[in-house]
Amino acid sequence: MTLAIWSSLMAGLAVVVYLGLALGGARMSAFPRSLLWVLAWWLHGLSIVGVLFDSPAHFGFGPALSATAWMVLCVYAVESRALPKLQSQSALLALAALAVLVALWFPGSPLPITTTLWQPLHWVLGITSYGLFAAAVIHGLLTSEAERRIRLAQETRGGLPVLTLERLTFHLVTAGFIALTLTLALGFVDRVAIGGAWRWDHKTVLSLLSWLIFGVLVAGRYFAGWRGPKALRFLYVGAACLFLAYVGSHFIREIILQR
Repeated sequence: MTLAIWSSLMAGLAVVVYLGLALGGARMSAFPRSLLWVLAWWLHGLSIVGVLFDSPAHFGFGPALSATAWMVLCVYAVESRALPKLQSQSALLALAALAVLVALWFPGSPLPITTTLWQPLHWVLGITSYGLFAAAVIHGLLTSEAERRIRLAQETRGGLPVLTLERLTFHLVTAGFIALTLTLALGFVDRVAIGGAWRWDHKTVLSLLSWLIFGVLVAGRYFAGWRGPKALRFLYVGAACLFLAYVGSHFIREIILQR
């Protein structure tokens, strides 16, 4: 069995388990539900590893979405251990299954041969920042929904206070900003190491723009106490720029332009 076939098999099994949890997880007891979560997460991770270690390795917007979904689930798994009231959402599992299916259908293009030791770390940190910011966006949406329900004097969902959700959101933003900073720094080091010139293409411009937006948000949060809609607008705009920098550009190139 080739690595590509093995990876596809792992991805297919992950989709089945994710959908099973999304549809019937609420009716399961805690132990089997947690066991299936771990199983699906491992199968999903193995499918990503199989794509990256195939010969030649492939990557693109599909695997990037899949890896981002995997990171988001990792964040939620860690948070759920510390905050039992943070319940897993069926929609999140369904989106993870969809991301795995997209990666199966659009496996990306062959990666260039790695020429420095920094390049793999650059990719890992890039995906980590994507996942952290995606999780922050989800928390931001949950915060907005909780605040809306409070204004309408309705019962909030999820069991977590608004301030706790907001604090989690900005912890994720800070961690994502650190990962993104290291990603951009290593990208520059890698480019210099192979003797290449810094390219001011749309990917670079959008990545630096998102880094600047998140930097302003982090500074505003910790030095000026930014919160509420103003802070969340910065989060959403920065996340949109970062999404367009890689996933959006590769989607246009691979699907629309078919290059």
